[in-house]
Amino acid sequence: MTNALLPVYQPASMLFDRGEGAWLTTVNGDRYLDFGAGIAVNALGYSHPHLIEALERQGRKLWHLSNVYRIAETERLAERLTASCFADIAFFANSGAEANECAIKIARRHHDAHGLPDRWRIITFEGAFHGRTLATMAAGGNRKYLDGFGPTVDAFDQCPLEDIEAVRARIGPHTAAIMIEPIQGEGGLRPVSHSFLRQLRALCDAHGLLLIFDEIQCGMGRTGYLFAHQESGVVPDIMSLAKGLGGGFPIGACLATRNAAFGMTPGSHGSTFGGNPLAGAVANAVLDVVMDDALLGEIRRKGALLFGLLQALAGRYPDSIVELRGRGLMLGIKTTLPSPQVVEALRAQAKVLTIAAGDNVTRVLPPLIVTDEEIHLFAERCDETLAHLFKRAA
Repeated sequence: MTNALLPVYQPASMLFDRGEGAWLTTVNGDRYLDFGAGIAVNALGYSHPHLIEALERQGRKLWHLSNVYRIAETERLAERLTASCFADIAFFANSGAEANECAIKIARRHHDAHGLPDRWRIITFEGAFHGRTLATMAAGGNRKYLDGFGPTVDAFDQCPLEDIEAVRARIGPHTAAIMIEPIQGEGGLRPVSHSFLRQLRALCDAHGLLLIFDEIQCGMGRTGYLFAHQESGVVPDIMSLAKGLGGGFPIGACLATRNAAFGMTPGSHGSTFGGNPLAGAVANAVLDVVMDDALLGEIRRKGALLFGLLQALAGRYPDSIVELRGRGLMLGIKTTLPSPQVVEALRAQAKVLTIAAGDNVTRVLPPLIVTDEEIHLFAERCDETLAHLFKRAA
């Protein structure tokens, strides 16, 4: 392992050489079943032929153009995304954190442009994760990420999740927006109830606030709906996307209504690489696959299959598996053991890849194209590994 990298990660020792579907293969030829999908990024798995073809085709034409010129693939992507949801306009960035930065700026600028410059604070929720920039770390409010970086950006007011009275009490003359993940990912796979989302929408309407949905992890078909909030029927004013949008190629997006983005004019925001031709081409290829109603129905069916197998697993270890969470192919297993310990055991003993999250939750995020056979294999390998792990811990 090289010492030339900034030591902010603690990567596992294996070195992957190639991938296909839901499988990764190391340089030594060991195969791993990937139910983490690069933290919900590799939505269509590895080496998907349609994505490869789109990248190669565009790579022979144009890689990069400054945003001072029109970019055909990006314009097409914006039209397709806005046609599929509440939004009228889109801004493209390189990551989820950048998409959230754009959402925050839109919310602030909206009120300033309406003659209310004092409305700049945003209500967020305990357990949230919105990114690693100084502003998005402050929005998440997790001391683990904030400590050591000086004064926290003072722009966010946190409330307990599902506590509408706390939210109501937090709204003041400086409040501009409410920002929430319809399903918390990093915070422990916590789905937000549809009733709470409806209550937030009503509060925003009553107080002239903007409602921001962070769908960076839960969007792009992950729950069996193109966007997770569509199941609830609640419509936001602004939504951030990333991860699965590019299927592994770096791209983020901030979608908004024209009314919400009032005040965003030439020069008020920008990105050097955001929405370049390569990113636009690959994201459009992802949409070609993910926007299919048949696939979304299959994701819901496979999610139910996986959840049922995990329920059976939890029934065998009632003292160790505390709770199952999530929707579609975005599921979490809360255990009495720390999630990094569970993730390590699955990786080392079963050659299964999962992702640790907060609240002792192990994230299960397979590619959306996972097969029934791979889901059953995952459950079998989990059963074998957890039997030994929980027995040792007893």
